[in-house]
Amino acid sequence: MVIKVFLATSSGSTAIKKKQQDVVAFLEALKVEYAQLDIACNEQNRMWMRQNVPEEKKPSNGIPLPPQIFNEESYCGDYETFFDAKEDNAVYSFLGLAAPPGSKEAMQADEEQHIVENGTHADESNEEGAADDSIEVPEGDRNGDAHGEAEEGEGVEADELAEPEENEATEGDEEGHAEEDGEQEEEELRQLEDEEEADVEEEGEEFLEETREEVAE
Repeated sequence: MVIKVFLATSSGSTAIKKKQQDVVAFLEALKVEYAQLDIACNEQNRMWMRQNVPEEKKPSNGIPLPPQIFNEESYCGDYETFFDAKEDNAVYSFLGLAAPPGSKEAMQADEEQHIVENGTHADESNEEGAADDSIEVPEGDRNGDAHGEAEEGEGVEADELAEPEENEATEGDEEGHAEEDGEQEEEELRQLEDEEEADVEEEGEEFLEETREEVAE
């Protein structure tokens, strides 16, 4: 592929001459093969250039000014777009050529490709992780430990609730036994009192009897 540079060798504009010189000098520095096509002395070149510059790239008057750059039949751009590509280390891409190994543009392209690949792998890993997270787990298996702990907790609570009832029952039995023991003690005391009263009465009757007998004598 040959790069075509349309320029005007007999242009009276110093600015145009300067732009043409910059483009040619940079292409020579890069050792890019190119061809100079003069539009000042060749009407055919001038007409071809005007016809093949895209309409959106033409100035308001419809007449594009040199330098205009093509890769064979493909339009690359004018001086302004060429200058921007040079500032961005993207001249080979601007010209539609492969950057030679070891050039700044080639190394920059490798770095960008490396970043894109790493970003793609990272996105795939994130998607796989998200897919794993999105797998539904049966409700019965979900939070199994929590359910087991909850059931154990319920069993403990039931035991704790049952213990007070047992304690209450034990206390009730103890109170019943205490009441029975108290009643039994009271009954024994009554029996002792009755026996003492009976003994006192008996002794009193014996004393009266003895007194009568003494009086009778």
